[in-house]
Amino acid sequence: MTITAPPREAATPPPPAGPPAARRLGGLLLRQWRRLTAMRTAIVLLFLLALAAIPGSLLPQRSLSQSAVSRYFADNPTLAPLLDRLYLFDVFSSPWFAAVYLLLFVSLIGCVLPRALEHARALRTPPPPAPRRLTQLPDSTRLATTLPPAAALDAVEEELRVRRYRVVRRDREGSAELSAEKGVLKETGNLVFHLALVALLLGLAGGKLWGYEGSILVPEGQRFCNSFQQYDTHSAGAMVDSGDLTPLCVGLEDFRATYEEDLTAASFTADITHGGPGEEGESTTIGVNDPLRVDGDRVYVTGHGFVPRFTVTLPDGTTFDDVSAPFLPTEQSTMASEGALKLPDLGAGAEDQLALQGFLAPTGLVQGGILTSIDPRPLAPQVALVAYRGYLGLDSGLPQSVYSLDASQIERDRLTEVGRANLSAGETMTLPDGTTVTFNGVSEFAAMQFSHDPGQLWVLGAAVAVLAGLLGMLLLRRERVFLRAAPAPGDGGTVLDVGALTRGSGDGAPRFAALTDDLRAVLATRADSRTTRAPSGAAPETGGAPA
Repeated sequence: MTITAPPREAATPPPPAGPPAARRLGGLLLRQWRRLTAMRTAIVLLFLLALAAIPGSLLPQRSLSQSAVSRYFADNPTLAPLLDRLYLFDVFSSPWFAAVYLLLFVSLIGCVLPRALEHARALRTPPPPAPRRLTQLPDSTRLATTLPPAAALDAVEEELRVRRYRVVRRDREGSAELSAEKGVLKETGNLVFHLALVALLLGLAGGKLWGYEGSILVPEGQRFCNSFQQYDTHSAGAMVDSGDLTPLCVGLEDFRATYEEDLTAASFTADITHGGPGEEGESTTIGVNDPLRVDGDRVYVTGHGFVPRFTVTLPDGTTFDDVSAPFLPTEQSTMASEGALKLPDLGAGAEDQLALQGFLAPTGLVQGGILTSIDPRPLAPQVALVAYRGYLGLDSGLPQSVYSLDASQIERDRLTEVGRANLSAGETMTLPDGTTVTFNGVSEFAAMQFSHDPGQLWVLGAAVAVLAGLLGMLLLRRERVFLRAAPAPGDGGTVLDVGALTRGSGDGAPRFAALTDDLRAVLATRADSRTTRAPSGAAPETGGAPA
């Protein structure tokens, strides 16, 4: 007996030891992308962005006040350098804040755009077919009517369309059914909300990058031009340089402040002229909530104060007539103000300089030799002056305020007090060397802010869209109603199985009960109307041949 060996099967190649490196890398990137574009990640990043902004509100920022940052370094010489390494004095331009901001943008866009495309397809998709077992839906019931199936569905379809449902009728396996839905715009409101939130963040970012603002005190009769060199304080976006500023000059002609009976400020109005450099300009009036708007730029009145005016006469007869400097208010209720007037050009020597440091009371009252202000209106202006002579340090290269004296010059005896007095308008103080200082009275200044924000209209439109989307999310309900008609056994008529599914609301059962009650009433009314009409060609109930 010969034994034949079975045929040998062809050898199959062994499976690959693992996916290629490119496939592994692609899978890893896809997983990370899905994780980044998840809504949970967007919420976490939004929370981190709010958390990252906290140091910017607690610590001074270089973009807002370099002098405040310098004072913080002087007061905290050990801690400030460490915070500076972490960009905590430049929070909103720091790399880590920009990273969180950009990740939030990518997450929101990657999350919302696919949902928007899917929702656009869903808007064109008819309502889905009715489930096979309507009794398994959260709300279901059965309605009976004497109408045939087609007429019953006609009555129900008409009622649902009146209620703004989208309705589709189908025949499945010999049964007539109806699918209806409404509230699809609830998801539209959700998407509009998130897309508008992205647009809002983009508008804010664009406004910060290409926007700028500056603040300045403008005395009556003077003007300023839109230049970083003229502003007292200014801030600008990273994409702005001095050549991008709008060529606009504003002059203050007159300022008026009105007060209530309790002496609280009621309104500030300023008569100004505005135009390009070298132009005479147009006249207009602006207020706190009524700024000047020119080509997207705005000029606001943010406050006011007083400018004391002096006449200084030197022993040799040289007169400096009507010199002045703004005094900054220290009490808003009485407009008591403090300031300094620096006169560095009184003589040829560096040590021959004069400074007047004072306290201004718009309506002054001297009690016990101390000047106080009792009214914010300039009814009886008085000033308490202290005169210093010496070196002001204006050419030292160190920054100092134009509204106060450098205290270090007084402490180092570079400025020496040479006189003090309380003066009313028209009174004169004489210094030991024969120099006279006459208080001429006060005029007013307006604190103005120039603002350029190219993203303002974008932010406004996005904010309105956010509100509209939020209202759509809160007020609309996603509802689906399904009906299946079957002939009633026995005496004819129709049995309607009704089911409903309501999402995003806890009052689905009462709404379904109200809907079925209305459908039952519609079916009954339609059945009654059919029975009251005699069929065509039929004999009346009393007998006899048809007419």
